[in-house]
Amino acid sequence: MALNKKSVDDFNAAGRRVLVRCDFNVPLKDGVITDDTRIKAALPTINKLIADGAKVILCSHLGKVKDGPNEKESLAPVAKALEEKLGKPVNFVSDYNVTGEAATAAVEAMKDGDVVLLQNTRFRGKEETKPTDAGEAFAKELADLADDYVCDAFGSAHRAHASVAVVTKYITEKGGTNAVGYLMQKEIDFLGNAVENPVRPFVAILGGAKVADKLNVINNLLEKCDTLIIGGGMAFTFLKAQGYEIGKSLVDDEKLDYCKEMMEKAKKLGKELLLPVDTAVADSFPNPIDAEISVDYVDSTAIPADKEGLDIGPKTQELFADAVKNAKTVVWNGPMGVFENPVLAKGTIAVARALAETDATTIIGGGDSAAACNQLGFADKMSHISTGGGASLEFLEGKELPGVYAADDK
Repeated sequence: MALNKKSVDDFNAAGRRVLVRCDFNVPLKDGVITDDTRIKAALPTINKLIADGAKVILCSHLGKVKDGPNEKESLAPVAKALEEKLGKPVNFVSDYNVTGEAATAAVEAMKDGDVVLLQNTRFRGKEETKPTDAGEAFAKELADLADDYVCDAFGSAHRAHASVAVVTKYITEKGGTNAVGYLMQKEIDFLGNAVENPVRPFVAILGGAKVADKLNVINNLLEKCDTLIIGGGMAFTFLKAQGYEIGKSLVDDEKLDYCKEMMEKAKKLGKELLLPVDTAVADSFPNPIDAEISVDYVDSTAIPADKEGLDIGPKTQELFADAVKNAKTVVWNGPMGVFENPVLAKGTIAVARALAETDATTIIGGGDSAAACNQLGFADKMSHISTGGGASLEFLEGKELPGVYAADDK
């Protein structure tokens, strides 16, 4: 994995039109942004380019845009939030065509240090098509607006979309620079190097619901880490693969042989693979998810046939916490149980607390684990919380991410 990429510090942006792909895919309720974390995360790169005297052209997707362009998924609220945070006007081009005449006119009128925000890139439809035909025309139109390109959208870096990866081809053709922003650089430094070049002992913790989602991650991390901890719903498939009763717990029957292979592989490589030793069980999944629920704690090897495992138990919490005590690098992806429920959040809280108390470099791999750290109040105790769910997983699998790969090497 080539990780030595040009960053915003490696080229002179003064007087140049710089297209920045951000991740402004923020949650909205009735047109109001309910969590502005992603906007805040983009500010260091934007402010650096403004200070350098660049003409800063921002673009991003928002939502899935299943029903075609619509005001509910317009980036208008993002433009307003950006104006407040940057303390300067942001010229929002509301045209659904994204790169049409309105965008061209707005860019032509820019002075050094000005900021333009283009409309939701997914309004063009071609944004999400497969790499071979990833909206070449759209990518070229985006490049036509700019001299250089900066990718700062790690959450989209695993997709070879027009505004993420394809645009770089046309920037290169015109002699421009393709760089990564500060947010992308941080992800590369922490996640990339944790997997490629970890300070040892290196402990990886995987949770979440399904083994299928993490097949390649388990395989790749077993080769890289010293200890692999498996919790969450996926642990029950491993327990069943060992021949234990798991009751009504979540299971991926098609992956039983795979789990056996992975346990065998750990043994062969001399790696420690830790599974839960006790489990919080209940009659059924809570409905609604945060409903009051009564649980018992049982040995993981003896889950009653009529019960469902929903979190790791106290002995496992201790076992997992012990495993990270002397670690130097810890990567965590996926909660230990149904963390949205106060009774079933105890396992996830225990792991988060253990990470908060260790001296190790602690990296949270996006998605639900990031949400859990934020909700449970541990976010500021972690070395790095990734901004990308799917992108983090693919990084941990050892895959090359199109959005990273497309940037120029130093």
